[in-house]
Amino acid sequence: MKSMFGKYVKLAAVVTVGIGLSGPLSAQDATVKVGVLHSMSGTMAISEVTVKNATMLAIDQVNASGGVLGKKIVPVIEDGASDPAIFSQKAQKLIQQDKVVTVFGGWTSASRKAMLPVFERFHSLLWYPVQFEGNECSPNIMYSGAQPNQQILPALQWAFEKGKKRVFLLGSDYVFPRTANLILKKHILHDGGTVAGEEYVPLGGTDFSSIITKIKMAKPEVIFSTLNGDSNVSFFKQLAAAGITQSQLPVMSFSIAEQEAKAMGPSLVNGSYAAWNYFESLNNPANKKFIAAYKAKFGANAVLDDPMVHGYIDVLMWAAAVKKAGSFDPNAVRKAATELGATSSPMGQVQFADNQSLYQTAYVGQLQPDGQFKVLWQSKEPLRPDPYDALAFPGKHCVIK
Repeated sequence: MKSMFGKYVKLAAVVTVGIGLSGPLSAQDATVKVGVLHSMSGTMAISEVTVKNATMLAIDQVNASGGVLGKKIVPVIEDGASDPAIFSQKAQKLIQQDKVVTVFGGWTSASRKAMLPVFERFHSLLWYPVQFEGNECSPNIMYSGAQPNQQILPALQWAFEKGKKRVFLLGSDYVFPRTANLILKKHILHDGGTVAGEEYVPLGGTDFSSIITKIKMAKPEVIFSTLNGDSNVSFFKQLAAAGITQSQLPVMSFSIAEQEAKAMGPSLVNGSYAAWNYFESLNNPANKKFIAAYKAKFGANAVLDDPMVHGYIDVLMWAAAVKKAGSFDPNAVRKAATELGATSSPMGQVQFADNQSLYQTAYVGQLQPDGQFKVLWQSKEPLRPDPYDALAFPGKHCVIK
């Protein structure tokens, strides 16, 4: 099994193919620009700033190893400001004005869908690091975050195995929660469970009083939460104020990880559950290296989470694909990325499938008082990504040419 933290990171130091120069490199010839587009402000900043940081760490490491195809990577950082329209505008700026060769970024599905037409129009490539609802398949996006069959459905399987079959669905009101819950409802009913209720709040919403009343009346056995951003703070505070504890009614979250737990205060969400493809507590050599490098750069008290490690891996996978292709051309890079084969990473063994999504292991964890997750369950092997759930989207398949 290849290691992304040896061969892939060092690749740029030895590859000079395609430079085609006999004299000293000019400043322009010696660099290549990439875009880093995340929410530095707004409701999603609580989650996205650290993904930007992890992306920058990977760029620094590749540069320290000699760059890519003999060129130093120059990141152009933009703020999507938690607004899909701004993400679209900034993506176009990065491609047209800044002339970046690729872009790393996005979090919400609303931001991704706003950017997608831009990347398709200008034949560029976005590396998207966050779990999402599937039901999308574009040659202009590398989807490293979890597909539904790699996060929400393993979590449902685990909950059912624990006898929690009466499920209340709660989410922010945009694409990911709506579609994720559509898929969940199909599987809950198919597997003999009950949908106890389904409610949504606007992204950034803070009033959960009426929803908590409905939850009490519905008497679910578990809450599946696709709330995003700082809405989670308000929800857990109001849930606690209503006298509902995690031992009485557990919450399974799909957007709360170590970073959000730290920002919210671990005591607020202690005992709750989450499903991801990475936890900081994973015990493997690559993860230990990643954690040490991140804390050396951003502080000993920093915490690591799933979208951060995906943002980090995306840069390394891009660099490896560029090396394999011998080119920065988006079409050549995306094809090369699906031919890299399996490699070790902080989250375990990963590999891009031919549908430009990532094979990865699913984990269910419970939040501990120290803000870390104790892994309670994991899939037996890395799961092949499936963008189109068979129950929710019968007959649909992802074919990328």
